[in-house]
Amino acid sequence: MTWQYRHTVLSLCTLAFFVTYFARLAISPVVPFVVAEFGVSNTAIGVALSGMWLAYGLSQFPSGILADRYGERRVILVAVGGTTAASVLLAFAPAFPAFVVAAALLGLVAGLHYAVATALLSRTFDDLGTAVGLHSVGGPLAGLVAPVAAAWVGVRYGWRPAVALAALVGVPVFVLFAGRVKPTEPRRPNQPMRERLRLGPLVELLSRPAILLPLAVAMIGTYAVQGLMSFLPTFLIEFRGYSPAAAGAVFSAFFLVRTGGQVAVGRLSDRLGRDVAIGAAMLAGAVGMAALVAPLGGERPLVAVAVLLAGVGSSFFSAVDPRFIDVLGDAERGAGFGLVRTAYTVVGAAGSVGVGLAADLFGWGVSFASLGALFAAAFALLSANELLGTGF
Repeated sequence: MTWQYRHTVLSLCTLAFFVTYFARLAISPVVPFVVAEFGVSNTAIGVALSGMWLAYGLSQFPSGILADRYGERRVILVAVGGTTAASVLLAFAPAFPAFVVAAALLGLVAGLHYAVATALLSRTFDDLGTAVGLHSVGGPLAGLVAPVAAAWVGVRYGWRPAVALAALVGVPVFVLFAGRVKPTEPRRPNQPMRERLRLGPLVELLSRPAILLPLAVAMIGTYAVQGLMSFLPTFLIEFRGYSPAAAGAVFSAFFLVRTGGQVAVGRLSDRLGRDVAIGAAMLAGAVGMAALVAPLGGERPLVAVAVLLAGVGSSFFSAVDPRFIDVLGDAERGAGFGLVRTAYTVVGAAGSVGVGLAADLFGWGVSFASLGALFAAAFALLSANELLGTGF
């Protein structure tokens, strides 16, 4: 295969996603250290993480509007540069309220990337599921590096240097993207911003039958994935008795699975259909979460199987996002896809505080078992839609 400019764009979008994901994931392995320093509960740290993911979701829609007006390249550069700066601010938070604000700011700027990059890739790739899957690999790759690096740095030097690690990868990626990606033509450079924010067209888009079903599934799945990613290391430490370093290694293994899972689920969706791929991922997630909390012997092999299946389950995004793109017109793929991403990411952001609250009230076993039930509910919804032939 001859290397083309579109492959450069895909590669650098993947690296940009790596940066925005790395910054967010560097927090989870050092949650126990943050809790200890600030003297807060699991629920409180869950609120901080949910605030970050909520801001991440809220910025998806305006990111599409900004890309339509100014071009995708500019918005992605703001996302990478802003993420780098916000991770440094987070590291210098003097008190827990400042930590919460900095985490929200981090989510806000990081959220500018994904929808815009997906819209950019839809311009140049016909096999969008595969392209989105390859682009999404940036997240799992960050998951391979960030947990181990953050846990190692956190144990030796404290959580503040650990969360600041994102700056080390953010600066060179920003420079590469600025130098290698050409300016992109805006889709709607002259349309007033207020016209894009009218309530009627937004409600109409979200209420379309072809959008409603995958939107519900994406909301359920994102809640489960957010809760899992926010607290998997803490769950392994407090429920399974792992050391912080071992928990970080398992967390990295989870993202190793997601690295291949994103590509595999995306390709499966291109070949067998979006809903088949999404359903397979949800079923894997349900079984994986059940295995993760099961009080059975042979703990470490069981955890290995659970992490494998949970990683596949958390890879459903590379099938559900192309499903949305498939039913959106070319002019809607900026702001329209951003709106959809905002809708399901905002709802899913509650996964962090939900899991933290459930852990405080009922324990980690019940908290993580509830995530398995959500994966199962999403699979049941897709199966019912197929059996009833609703056409959604």
